[in-house]
Amino acid sequence: MAYLILVRHGKSEWNKLGKWTGWTDIGLVEEGLEEAKRAGEAIKDFRIDIVHVSDLKRTHETWREIQNVIGRSDLKAKAHPALKERSYGIHTGKNKWDVKKEVGEEEFQKIRRGWHYPIPEGETMKDVHDRAVPYYEKHILPELKAGKNVLIVGHGNTLRAMVKYFEGLSEEGVSDLEFGLGEVYVYDVDEKGKIVGKEIRAANPEKGKV
Repeated sequence: MAYLILVRHGKSEWNKLGKWTGWTDIGLVEEGLEEAKRAGEAIKDFRIDIVHVSDLKRTHETWREIQNVIGRSDLKAKAHPALKERSYGIHTGKNKWDVKKEVGEEEFQKIRRGWHYPIPEGETMKDVHDRAVPYYEKHILPELKAGKNVLIVGHGNTLRAMVKYFEGLSEEGVSDLEFGLGEVYVYDVDEKGKIVGKEIRAANPEKGKV
């Protein structure tokens, strides 16, 4: 038995401002650092063997706070662009709530969470799935099968896409999924790599509001 632990990064400067961040490399605010620390406290009872992060600094900063809390200065995270956030293309840097007022609820939800919905110069949720899941299957799944406990510090859409894969969610189901900033999902994984249990820790009461 091994554990797969998913943590969404803490609140960034643009999260706080309600902006779509995507691939923009924005750091955490103080509240985000505290969320990262809470995530660390929530997983102190696990032995972490391997860590994967995206190539964006908000995941690195989140991992550093977790690392300090769990006392694992020896662990070096593996960074890869396959785990980065969805590109919001022409909407990057826009205030999402202003966009909602402009386009209406239905169009806003398509832009924000639509599985196949294209954003000019950006990605669909399916695009994110199609880069994140192969990375998981090639690099992370073998580690879990070998009995290693793996931590992934990622982004909202990347983690949603992976949860869809793990839990067999429908396109509508993953669109409705809220994975809050600093939240922790812990999956039990058997020796064949099958998910056999799940627990949510450090739940964020603000999820879906930023």
